[in-house]
Amino acid sequence: MADDQPKSPPQPVRDAATLILWRRSGSRLEVLMGERHGASAFMPNRYVFPGGRLDAADYRIRPAAPLNPVSAHRLARSRGTGPRKAVALALAAIRETFEETGLRLAEAGPPLACPSPSWQAFFGSGFAPAPSTLLYLCRAITPPGRPRRFDARFFAAPAEAAQGVLRPSAELDKLSWMTPEETRDLLLPNITQYVLANLEAWLEPAAAADPARQVPFHHSRHGKRQLDWE
Repeated sequence: MADDQPKSPPQPVRDAATLILWRRSGSRLEVLMGERHGASAFMPNRYVFPGGRLDAADYRIRPAAPLNPVSAHRLARSRGTGPRKAVALALAAIRETFEETGLRLAEAGPPLACPSPSWQAFFGSGFAPAPSTLLYLCRAITPPGRPRRFDARFFAAPAEAAQGVLRPSAELDKLSWMTPEETRDLLLPNITQYVLANLEAWLEPAAAADPARQVPFHHSRHGKRQLDWE
């Protein structure tokens, strides 16, 4: 019998960026995570790293420092990512982290020439974003069939690069520093589990300093999940 039910149009895939803030507590690696609110259309009640969608304004921001050269080289190999987009993605990760946690990765900088609502608060204290500490680690596209889909790039930065007072937001609550082991009983997206399982190895000094190191790319092909490398 023919299926007379109308099919939902495919969801557009939007560019996004995520920032993993990390620190050492003795020999333990800790990362900053928060719980998405239950009313969220995307991944409600899941514990995630700060992050969100790339905005047009992110392309117009002049950072106080250049993009980390290791990240720049890695992103240059990423399909569909030119130099301007690479910087904009890093800036999106910084902006979203500030909006969701109150923490700012910045240096003293000139006032924003063309203020946008998403950046006004960030620049309000005389700071400009500094992506020089952001290390590009991973890429993942949300599988088809989800209410929202993102082409997310995952960056990491040491906690000492951030300044400000940690505070929850309308999108991210229950912010906490935790070890990967402490997240095992939480509701985590699959990609977050993958990142947590590999983060220690990615942050090893030799790996973090290697611009030629391949970056994992999770996506779907013909309805099946696939892992490629860029």
